[in-house]
Amino acid sequence: MKSPRLYPSFLIAAAVTLLLITAARADESEAASIKFSDPSKPGTLKVGIANGDLCIRGTDAAEVTVTTDLKPESSALRKDGLRVLTSSSSYSLTEKNNVVQLTHGLDGWGAGGGGSDFTITVPRNTSVVINSNYGGDIEVENISGNIEIRTLNGEVVLRDITSAALVESTNGGINATVRELADGKPLSFLSINGEVALNLPATAKANIRLRTHNGSILTDFDEKSLVTKTESIRVNAHARTPRAVVIGRNSDTDVAVAVHEAVRAGAEAAQEVAAAVRESAIAARNAARDAERQARAAARASRDDDDNDAVAPLAPMAPLPPMTGGKIVTGTLNGGGAEIRVTTMNGDVTLRKLDERK
Repeated sequence: MKSPRLYPSFLIAAAVTLLLITAARADESEAASIKFSDPSKPGTLKVGIANGDLCIRGTDAAEVTVTTDLKPESSALRKDGLRVLTSSSSYSLTEKNNVVQLTHGLDGWGAGGGGSDFTITVPRNTSVVINSNYGGDIEVENISGNIEIRTLNGEVVLRDITSAALVESTNGGINATVRELADGKPLSFLSINGEVALNLPATAKANIRLRTHNGSILTDFDEKSLVTKTESIRVNAHARTPRAVVIGRNSDTDVAVAVHEAVRAGAEAAQEVAAAVRESAIAARNAARDAERQARAAARASRDDDDNDAVAPLAPMAPLPPMTGGKIVTGTLNGGGAEIRVTTMNGDVTLRKLDERK
């Protein structure tokens, strides 16, 4: 007969402590809800955050619910009689003219410490506009409204979308699963550094344009469904134009050296182009901070205005610089239809058939 196993007391204490910590963390999350002024019409959610992950899900609910470890700003007086106008440990959540606006940490670099994560549920037909200034992954799921996302650092994942979408990312991949395509509902995905993967129904009809500078363009659609043509765009790097000069007795060695130098110079030129694009994008994002602050101040100032006044929109982030060079694939999918544009500087572009079983 085996003797009963005895557990050291410190293991039991550790287990109890872990349970208490887990429960405490669960209690730290706070939920706030806000309704659209006209629930009978599709609303819009505008999100502007500095740091932190963001997850937005479409549901059957009629209101917008925000879950995070922060408390929303409140106009109520504190115990000391002071009214909080702005705080790095809170976020702003307002609604006006069927537009819900959430902002956090846009007053400066890294405002709010290390940033905060937000999980937001909205009605499925809500349109979503997101500006993420400095860092954080973004997920948007089960949304039939239009989607617009601009982010500096982080992955962007779209699941089960059925409307128009525009996504721009400086550093981070993009993965989009589209359940339906419709004419007049274009899709546009742009990343400077990151792979872009697009999953479409096998029967989807689209006009496509896929482009990458440093990477491959891949698909599992067959040649009958996806009819394409490919072209290459050369980069004109005047600063480092390689010249191969054959001299001396051992011409084979000279040719090899010249070819090696030409390849090296070409690679350095491509790296300089990529670096210049990245630096330009980051500078543009940083320059947009002042515009973001002004937009937030305008939104705050307009809260007490007449209800018919429009809500001040989030200031758009500066556009990413244009791409140069690379490979372009254009064509039609199942005869053509909705417009699809995918571009990346560094990374693969993949167009896959959607697994309908998922």
